[in-house]
Order: sequence, then C-alpha cells, then structure tokens
Amino acid sequence: MMKIIADSSANITALAGVSYQSVPMTIRAGERDFVDDETLDPHELLDYLASYSGKSGTACPSLDCWLRAFEGADEIFVLTITSRLSGTCASAMAARDVYLQSHPDTKIHVFDTLSTGPEMQLLAERIAALYAMGLSFDVICEKAREYLATTHLFFRLKSLHNLAQNGRVSKLTAGAVGILGIQILSTASSEGTIQPVEKCRGEKKTREAMVQHILDTGYRGGKVRIHHAENPDAAGALAASLRERFPEADIEILPCAGLCSYYAERGGVIVGFETI
Repeated sequence: MMKIIADSSANITALAGVSYQSVPMTIRAGERDFVDDETLDPHELLDYLASYSGKSGTACPSLDCWLRAFEGADEIFVLTITSRLSGTCASAMAARDVYLQSHPDTKIHVFDTLSTGPEMQLLAERIAALYAMGLSFDVICEKAREYLATTHLFFRLKSLHNLAQNGRVSKLTAGAVGILGIQILSTASSEGTIQPVEKCRGEKKTREAMVQHILDTGYRGGKVRIHHAENPDAAGALAASLRERFPEADIEILPCAGLCSYYAERGGVIVGFETI
C-alpha cells in the first residue's frame, strides 16, 4: 500500500485517489496548546491569539506521531515544511530511521520541500499523479524532486508579529508591516528561508504586485493553489486576476489550517504555483 503523509502546514486533510494523512503540528500560547488536526478551529485560534499578549510558538510532530502515520503502508512519501524554519523534517527523518529498523522492507522517502502550504499541496498532487501512472517508487521520487524545482511560493502578509516573535524574520522588517495599510510580499527562497521582495500599500496594489511577481517568476498558466487566513476576498481576487490572463488555469482556493494561520496571521494569503 502506498501512502502520502504531510505535516499539517500543507493545509490539506485528504487527497483524491490515494491514501493521505496529515500529521499535526502544535501551536502553543501560554497554557493553551492548539493541536493542528481536523478538530482545530482556526478562527478560534486567531481570536485567542488576538487577545493574548504573551509569548507563543509552534512545535513539530513528535516521533510517535510519525511512527503511527507510517503504519500499514509499504511505500511512503513524506512531505515536510522547510527545514530552515522548523525541526519537522529532522523529526520525520529520525522517525523513518527508527521505523525501518523494524520494517526493513518498507520504502520511505522524506521530501524537505523548502516551503510550506500550497507548494506542499502541489507536490502531494504530483506524487499522487505519478503513482497513478504505475511508476516505481524510485522513479516517483526522482520525478517528484524534479517537479519541486518548478514550483514556487509567494505570500502577502498584513502582520509579521508571530514570524518575528519566533525568529523567522527580523523585528526590523516586521515593524514596518501593518502601518498605514502596508503589506509585505515575500517568497520562499531556494534555500527554504523567507525572502521579502516588496512592500505595498492597499489591497489593489498588493494584488497587482503579487501577480507581477508570479508572472516574472515564469508562470504561464499552470496549476495554482491559493491558501488564505480568513481572507477569501483577497484570495478570490488574486485567482480572478490570474484567470484574466490564463482563463484555463487550474486554480484552487483553500483556507489555512492552524500552523499557516498562526504564521500568516489573519488576512494573510499564500500562493503556490508551477512554471512547467
């Protein structure tokens, strides 16, 4: 049996045609732990964080969470959030090594996506499609790695508070966002870090700038996956702008789950796309 497993920053809980499992990360704020599984209400999480003034942070899935997810499959593809910003990939690789000691015939490949959210969704969909072609495990891994080199991630945020609080961006950069309607456009760099690319003021200018950066990166009508933290209007407007140029584009919009809601914060929009 084949299985695709991703940490919960991928924002998906099911994938058509294959066995798929989301392994939850955890958001911690004071005495509260928010486990990022199907029971979590991102709206409640964001409301709580808006009223909470103390320190907060995130925790990657435990070794046991991964080990339980591996059970019952003999070909396993694991997708994790970038290792440059999280210990999740290291946790998954440690679990793989432990599992293989007692299940030596199982095949497990861990993809450090160097990204998060919708770019992880694109990779999961591609692996499912490659499996449906009847390809071998090793060939799927090779072609999936090649595909990951053709996908990209941009995001627009109205606040960088949680990213700065957890050392993901500088406090200097974070301080300039949210003032007088300023939003920041950033991308996932090739090294898996957050790379700010432009500051914008206002919804229209921010959307236009994001579309231009997507086009400049080489987008020509391939798949687009848009995830948002309680901002369906902005996500829909971005999709409409892309469809004006590429009417047949395969574009889907999903709400962020807990981990991406925490870091994108309310109003954030994340877009993953392919340039093949």
